[in-house]
Amino acid sequence: MAATGPAGGDERPDPDALLRAAAQEGRGRLKIFLGAAPGVGKTFEMLSEGAARRRDGVDVVIGVVETHGRTETEALVRGHEVIERRAVPYEGRTLYEMDLDALLARRPRLALVDELAHTNAPGSRHPKRYQDVEELLAAGIDVYSTVNIQHVESLNDVVASFTRVRVRETVPDSILEMAEIEVVDIPPDELIDRLKAGKVYLPQEATRALNHFFSKPNLSALRELALRRAAQAVDAQMLEHVRAIGVGGTWAGSDRIVVAVSEVPGAEGLVRAAKRVADALRAPWTALFIETPRTAHFSDDQHARVAAAMTLATQLGAAVATVPAASVVDGIRDFLTDARATQLILGKSKRSRWFELRHGSVVDQLVRETPGVTVHVLPVEGGALPAMKMPSATRGWGSPMGYALTLGGVALITALASALFHVLDLGNVALLYLLPVMAAASLYGLRTGLFAGLASSLAYNFFFLPPTGTLTVSNPENLVSVFVLLGVAIATSQLTARVRAQADIAATSARANATLAGFLHQLTAVNDPAEAARIICDDVGRLLEVQAVLLTPQPGAGLDVQAATRADYRLETMDLAAANWAMDTGTAAGKGSGTLAASEWLFQPMKAGGRTLAVLGIAHEGAGDPVRADQLPLLASLLDQAALVLERLRLEVEMRDLDAVRTRDRLRQALLSSVSHDLRTPLTAVMAAAAQLHHGATPELIAIVENEAARLNRFVANLLDMARVEAGALNLHVDAIDLSDAVTGAAHDARRALEGHPVRLDVPPDLPLVRADPQLLHHCLLNLLDNAGRYGNPGTEVVVVGTHQYGQLRLSVRDHGPGLPAGREAEVFETFRRLEGSDRVAGGTGLGLAIVKAFAEAMNMTVEARNRPDGSGAEFTLVFPPALIVRDIARQSVT
Repeated sequence: MAATGPAGGDERPDPDALLRAAAQEGRGRLKIFLGAAPGVGKTFEMLSEGAARRRDGVDVVIGVVETHGRTETEALVRGHEVIERRAVPYEGRTLYEMDLDALLARRPRLALVDELAHTNAPGSRHPKRYQDVEELLAAGIDVYSTVNIQHVESLNDVVASFTRVRVRETVPDSILEMAEIEVVDIPPDELIDRLKAGKVYLPQEATRALNHFFSKPNLSALRELALRRAAQAVDAQMLEHVRAIGVGGTWAGSDRIVVAVSEVPGAEGLVRAAKRVADALRAPWTALFIETPRTAHFSDDQHARVAAAMTLATQLGAAVATVPAASVVDGIRDFLTDARATQLILGKSKRSRWFELRHGSVVDQLVRETPGVTVHVLPVEGGALPAMKMPSATRGWGSPMGYALTLGGVALITALASALFHVLDLGNVALLYLLPVMAAASLYGLRTGLFAGLASSLAYNFFFLPPTGTLTVSNPENLVSVFVLLGVAIATSQLTARVRAQADIAATSARANATLAGFLHQLTAVNDPAEAARIICDDVGRLLEVQAVLLTPQPGAGLDVQAATRADYRLETMDLAAANWAMDTGTAAGKGSGTLAASEWLFQPMKAGGRTLAVLGIAHEGAGDPVRADQLPLLASLLDQAALVLERLRLEVEMRDLDAVRTRDRLRQALLSSVSHDLRTPLTAVMAAAAQLHHGATPELIAIVENEAARLNRFVANLLDMARVEAGALNLHVDAIDLSDAVTGAAHDARRALEGHPVRLDVPPDLPLVRADPQLLHHCLLNLLDNAGRYGNPGTEVVVVGTHQYGQLRLSVRDHGPGLPAGREAEVFETFRRLEGSDRVAGGTGLGLAIVKAFAEAMNMTVEARNRPDGSGAEFTLVFPPALIVRDIARQSVT
């Protein structure tokens, strides 16, 4: 049966949807030309539509287009303005990427950017082209782009499962969700003909592609995926729009199915029926359980039936939801409205007419109150969803204490009315008796309220209605007061029950939200995977009152336990088999599931980014299922949040590994640069001088050999010192050092580097001694002096100044040169970083100042870089804190 008619209900705009719409103001619009496979004509269609927009007067430019040598595509490109690509050197060759900065500077109204899933060359501002597109959109530029369905992140595994080809370049689904999508589609046979004609690949590649990726079954499946994904995107965008403007109704671009699950036998049959309907319509579906106040009084068998039905729905691919509501009808109706569902599946059994008159029919109410929703009613064994009954506060006989207090309240009112009877009329006395009636009904429920009404009526009749002292009523009009008191008791108790039920629902929702917020707050502050695993197990175990164990895959070793709530956990062979099944298939396995149910544990996969990262096993102490039906949504939310945190930690590890690879790559490039220039130069000089020695040694040749060999030794020492720093292999030998002697020795050893520069040593001999490693301090001073000689202008003075003020001792090396770029002074201490201050090539590996910083920090010193106050050059300062300064008495004992 179906319910049809105009939609009703709350048609207020959704605040979240309005906020998302407001966030799009000022941004560009994205249109994606989606294809099932290469060669369907995405780029051709994009260029054609761009040409049409240009003819309409829109400013259109091409950011990047891949023609792949196709004549028709190249012809369309010639009519457009093309932004020249940016050359990126990479591993001895040159790559050409879209020039994002030039495109932003040009600022067209519409940019055509081909191949959205493309990976940019290393060194680009963004690793992925879709991130370039996001920056263009943020700048208010509209973008047309292209992508194939196998590059969509959520479908990557699905495509690989039947094509046996896994693409590594993917686009997040969020990009498609914010874009207008146009499917560029041609039949598989026509695409195969294009392939054979050489319009997609070269003949040799086309033959290989026909036998693999481009088979007709593969193309048909890809085509279906592309059409379905486009329909989902259109449906999602339509829902977002109608929510933002507050329009009621289902507005279905595609069907959305909800199956209502209850505690009655036969609920699993409803779930299977919903699965068949969803498969036939290729529609998403949700298993819904409404949690009402009567849910708290379910028996163990009823809880088990609900849990089994919800677990089955999860295994069959449904989303599950448990919604608290005052009644089943209200909960289902509100969920259908919020989810914009188009079809509802309910169960109904034979009920007597008397039962439906007393309790009502859920099915009939939903048919009347959900217009626009198709309602499927299926027979079940135990009955349809039961009608809402009053909560426990209105059922039962109540507590003796409640009756005693109520009776005392009636007696108190009687005494008060007797004392005031000479100033009150009978009507006002009757009003006083409403107080105990309302109090009893509110606090103790219906039966106690009725008792209060009856007791108040009798007291009012006996003490105040003539003839007093009897229960006889002389005036029939006075009977109205008796019935009013009873009616107030019934109405008050009913209203109180509703308010209490709503309060319980609100409290349940608040507890669930607080639980998720606290869980996520703990995890977001964790950076250690082992600590995150422990928190996940502890919180899941505490919140669900179960044992929990977290297992992650280890290369070549299967699953390994990362954390558990109890140290005495046991995983038998069957348990491990269930855990491996959950890991391999991404579906639940173990107790309470449909797979390897003999296991004592239920293993749930933790998935993020389209992959299973870990499995969480839960077990209950008793003989029941590991998790109740009402806990399934909470468990699903906890797993989703935990999986996102594990994915973040995994990505952080990958980024650290990537940084290490990049650092090694920079080191390799620096070593190659050093070998090709800084090491080769002194070697060339040594070899030339050695060749001249055959004709006789002269002091000049010997000096060249000595100086260049010392220079070569200094370069090699810097490389070795940097390797020691990175390996953490510095061994300190701290001693008391006289800085005047240390500076004099360093200046002598650096005389070759300081050649052509007058050197002035302004280090007072009465400076305190300092505690430092003599060798490391010598290396620091050598590198600072070498840097001053390298960057100082020829013939200018290099000054070394020592000062002792405010408890600190500072040793500065000053040069007269171009100085340091403003605001970038700290960058000079980075490994392999050289900030050239002029057009003069200074050379060097970029390691000297990095070594100074590393050695200084190893000795608990600091090093500073700044420009001289008069702007005549740079100044580098070693700062000795008070803890490293030897007091005068210690200096005397040393000397």
